[in-house]
Amino acid sequence: MLRGIIVRAVGGFFDVRTAEEKEYRCRARGRFKKSDTGIYVGDYVRFTRLTDREGVLEEIEPRRSLMIRPPIANINQVVIVCAPQEPPLSLQLLDRLLVLAANQQLRAVICINKTDLLHADLSYLQDIYVETAGCTVLFTSAKYKKGIEQLKKELAGYLSVFAGQSGAGKSSLLNSLQLGLKLKTGRVSTKSKRGRHTTRHVELIPLPDGGFVADSPGFSQLKLTGIKSDELDNFFPEFVKVKAKCRFLSCMHAEEPDCAVKAAVEAGIIARSRYEHYLFFLNEIREQERSF
Repeated sequence: MLRGIIVRAVGGFFDVRTAEEKEYRCRARGRFKKSDTGIYVGDYVRFTRLTDREGVLEEIEPRRSLMIRPPIANINQVVIVCAPQEPPLSLQLLDRLLVLAANQQLRAVICINKTDLLHADLSYLQDIYVETAGCTVLFTSAKYKKGIEQLKKELAGYLSVFAGQSGAGKSSLLNSLQLGLKLKTGRVSTKSKRGRHTTRHVELIPLPDGGFVADSPGFSQLKLTGIKSDELDNFFPEFVKVKAKCRFLSCMHAEEPDCAVKAAVEAGIIARSRYEHYLFFLNEIREQERSF
């Protein structure tokens, strides 16, 4: 049997790419349907070759992860694409995506795209997300190919998905990463300042330096489901560094006295925006917990 990764699903068939960079269109054995076994883009599979272009799926290897929306298996990195404007930068959405990524144990890279439209100093993002939160932040311009080589290095060897606001330039960045892709891009509405989704399906695009990137709608589920209120602080790395000094082991960093996290905010060690977003998410999760 041959081994490969499913790079796209088309009408009940699965295109499998081998390590030799050859693709086979495979159908699944009937037993997968009988057992209601899900087969996803990103799954590593073993298959029997029928012709030089066709095969039949025999086995699905155990998954390291499974993202439901969009449905992709074995993702291990998310690139969160933002724009300084068109659409306007939302740090709350950025922090929400970072929490969702951390909850799924994904490495996160923050990509500030459309820097050719930059009319403000965004160096403070380095202080917030690199120095204290430990993230990787890139500044790119798909239009002028700025920062694309650095982005390629961050993607090499990973199975990555792009996420972020519509219109931030995810498809444009993918087109810049690999010549000939010509993925459909969308314009930002001048009225709403929001972009339109241009990606409707899931496909893995092989990268020249190794690894794959998913051409997909990104995170379409933004609710913080599956996260407990008493574990939310674990997804804020700068909180983890200081929370052991809180007076109470069960400190939620909200109403409690002698909270080391709140003290770090007042001292400027933790960004106030990050703390305010934490409180917003905490209240959201508490509301969800009360509804069950």
